[in-house]
Amino acid sequence: MCNRLGALWAYYDEGNVKITPGGKPGNTYSWGEKTIIYHRCDECGCTTHYTATEDDGRELIALNCRMAQLSDIANIPVREFDGLVTWKYLDE
Repeated sequence: MCNRLGALWAYYDEGNVKITPGGKPGNTYSWGEKTIIYHRCDECGCTTHYTATEDDGRELIALNCRMAQLSDIANIPVREFDGLVTWKYLDE
């Protein structure tokens, strides 16, 4: 899914992030076991974030940093993660 979206995810525990839509709340999409819920902007249709329930019950939020201003994210270090095959960081 991430490859298809072209997303650049930043991950946080649920209590550490507050998402405030600028306009109307967007739509959601999930499938399978419904442990991941993707949220999209109602204005442009882009995926803004997703919420996930981890196996240990923790709630996770992943923000799509591609939705941010480039100047706001320019100095944030990026680690590449293979979420398709190995589920490992590529720099390890």
